[in-house]
Amino acid sequence: MPTRKQRRRRQKGRRHEYEYVYVDDEGRELEPDEVEDVAIRNGGSAKQKQRQPARGAARRAIEPPSWRRVLKRGLFVAPLMYLLVVVLPGTRDLTLAQQIQQTIFLLVIFLPFSYVMDSITYRLFVKRQAALENRPPAEKK
Repeated sequence: MPTRKQRRRRQKGRRHEYEYVYVDDEGRELEPDEVEDVAIRNGGSAKQKQRQPARGAARRAIEPPSWRRVLKRGLFVAPLMYLLVVVLPGTRDLTLAQQIQQTIFLLVIFLPFSYVMDSITYRLFVKRQAALENRPPAEKK
């Protein structure tokens, strides 16, 4: 059962009007009054596509990876990792120094992994942006 927020969003989406876009055989968009002329000349080959309104705000740009951002993330995650070390069954009998040592070990693994994930995400974002810019105008969304 959808929540009240989900129902309101769905109703809002239904209230907005949809725009009809006509495309000829070559993929160019046509004005509604040009459609009849093209259809008569080509024997009814103008296609009608429905363009839905954009949902939400524009996509957020992904920033290049940086160690500063990774270290900030590490400062946020370090207490959570310490709690994990304290709660796990095999580490309850460790001293405070050993628990901190385990947390540092987890951070040593987490921080480079986080940087690598940021760089992979950024490269994929740049690749997608380049692909969107190289598309013909009729295919752009």
